[in-house]
Amino acid sequence: MKKNTIDKFIENRRAIYPKMFSGKAIPKEQIMELLVAANWAPSHKHSEAWRFVIFSGEGLQKFAVFQAKLYKAKSENSFQEAQYQKLLTKPLLCSHIIAVVAKRTGIVPHQEDICATSCAVQNLWLTASAMGLGCYWSTGGSTYNDEAKPFFGMNKEDTLLGFINLGMMDKSWPTGKRSPIEYKVTWVNG
Repeated sequence: MKKNTIDKFIENRRAIYPKMFSGKAIPKEQIMELLVAANWAPSHKHSEAWRFVIFSGEGLQKFAVFQAKLYKAKSENSFQEAQYQKLLTKPLLCSHIIAVVAKRTGIVPHQEDICATSCAVQNLWLTASAMGLGCYWSTGGSTYNDEAKPFFGMNKEDTLLGFINLGMMDKSWPTGKRSPIEYKVTWVNG
C-alpha cells in the first residue's frame, strides 16, 4: 500500500453521528471486516485485550432500554426526561452498536490493555471510513457506570471504553480540520 493512500484514509476519518445514518442495516460481512481489522491492533506481549459486544436488530432496543433504565435509577435528583428519551431513541438510529471493552489481561499493566484496545478501535474506525460507513465512538450513557459491567459480560476489573455507533451514510462525507502539528510538539535536541 502506498503511503499517500494511508494518509488519505487517516485524514478522511470522521465522527459520523447517528443523525447522519440512513437507517439501512450494514451487512454482517462488513461488520466482520471491521472486527478483523480491529483484531490486528498492536498489543504488548500479544495481550489482545480488546473485547466487543455487538448490538443489532432487537439487540439495539435492549441496549437502549438498559441504558435509559440505568440512567433513571442513577440520576435521582438530576434526572432529565430529555436525556432519558435520548438514551431510549438514539441507539435505534444505528445499524449496529459495539460496546468496547478493555479486558484486564494481567499480562501487562492495565493501562497497556486500554491503549491496545484504543488502537483496535482506530483500526476499526479507519476501516469503516474506508468502506464509506458512518462511525462514531461515544463515551456517554453507561460507559463510566460499574453497574453496567454485568450487562456487557465484563469482569469488575475490566474497563468499558464506550460504544462504536455504526450506520450507513445518509449525508455527504464531512470535511475535517486540525490545528497545525507545530502547536502540539516540543523538540528536545542534543
